[in-house]
Order: sequence, then structure tokens, then C-alpha cells
Amino acid sequence: MVSAWASENRMVLGQTKVEEKSNEITAIPQLLAQLDLSGCIVTVDALNTQTAIAKQIVDAQADYIMAVKGNQGTLYEDLQLLFEGFETEMYQHVRYQTARSTHQAHGREEYRQVWVVTAPAYLQYLRQNEKWDKLHSLIKLVSVRYLPIRDKMETTTRYFISSWHTSAEDFLQAIRDHWQIENGLHWVLDVAFREDDSRIRKDHAPANMALLRHIAVNLLKQEKTAKVGISNKRKRAGWDNEYLEKVVCHKD
Repeated sequence: MVSAWASENRMVLGQTKVEEKSNEITAIPQLLAQLDLSGCIVTVDALNTQTAIAKQIVDAQADYIMAVKGNQGTLYEDLQLLFEGFETEMYQHVRYQTARSTHQAHGREEYRQVWVVTAPAYLQYLRQNEKWDKLHSLIKLVSVRYLPIRDKMETTTRYFISSWHTSAEDFLQAIRDHWQIENGLHWVLDVAFREDDSRIRKDHAPANMALLRHIAVNLLKQEKTAKVGISNKRKRAGWDNEYLEKVVCHKD
């Protein structure tokens, strides 16, 4: 199943089943077509960084932020060489924006810094830049994660392309928000709903149950009176009909 996640509202907006002998690349356009994307920022991982998907997002009056990895032909290489050239010159005479953030949680410290260039001259360094609809921003993100317990430091460099006209701070936040779906949805389904242990396999039942779980996640996340986790909310809803009514009907 491929899901669309609204990071600001922390809700599942839709889902599409990936057909057998296929992959997400064919499912994502179907999912996007179900949604009103006007005015939204759509973030996708590197697998779905495709020119057709970028065009579909732009045609829907939205903007895209797309991760770039080695599966994109020359795109990754061009971005890597471009930013390495900037760094060699210490960004002298380069029109760019940068923003940084620090975060501490779960016994680790994380430092992030993003660099953004938007000048048309820089876009020309991409050998196939004209294939990306309304391409405007090229982005480099460096994440440094320090684990004090293991005295270990990990550094990750990632690249992105985007049609969005905004600040480096906004890009830094949007890229971070993209990974909300891992903790806000996938982790909840695995731990609170034990989805991976489900033995439902026949016909349309797996897709139907996935839809029901997504609805349940949305309802439980919108219920704010119980200051406990999703798993405990779920148990309480099974034991207490008044609480169940509150969850389903959004009663205070």
C-alpha cells in the first residue's frame, strides 16, 4: 500500500494498492489523482523522483520537493559536482541560502544544515534540467548525528530538487516533515496495530483492512483528551463505549 500523509494535520489522506509485478512508480500517480493538491507541497522519496510525477504535481497547482539518489541517471552526479564546486570556492560569489537546526531526542544529537541555490545559471548545470517542470531550487542537506552512548558520529549528505519558491528554513522543515510518515503512520501501524503480524491475505481483504486501520489511526490521533499513546487509546476504545463514541464522533 502507498499512502499520502498530511504532515501538518498528521493524517492519512489516501492510499493506493501497488499492483502485483509493479511498484510505487505506477501507484503514486493514481494516488495523487485522488487528491486536491492545489497549494500543497508534495514531498516524495528518491524512487518516485520521476519527471512525469513532477509534471502531475505542477499541473495540480502544487509544488514538489524530490529526493535525488543514484537511480536518477546524471541528476545525482550533476548535483554532487555542482555543490562540490561551490564548496571548493567557499561559496564565494555564489547566490545561495542556508539554514541549520539542532535536535536532541532519544539519547542522540542531530545537526542539520541545508544549502539552496535558485539562480537559472546554476540550473543549467543539470544536463536534463529542462525535463523537470518548473524546476526552481537545488538543495543539499547534510545531517550529522551523534550518539553519545556509543561515542559515534554519522554524517549523511542528501540532494533534492524542487519547484517551490521559498526560504532555506522552509526547505529544512519540509524535508524533516517528510519523515513524519515513518513515526506517525508506519511505526504506529507496526507497533499499535501489529499490522506486520496480520494473517489476512485473501482477495481484497488486505487492502480493505489497511483502509480501516488508516481511518482508525486518523480518529485516534484527532482525539486529544486522553494523554496516552495510540495503543492505549485503542484499548480504551474497546473497553469503554463512551470513549469509543468520543473518538468516532469527535465529542469533547
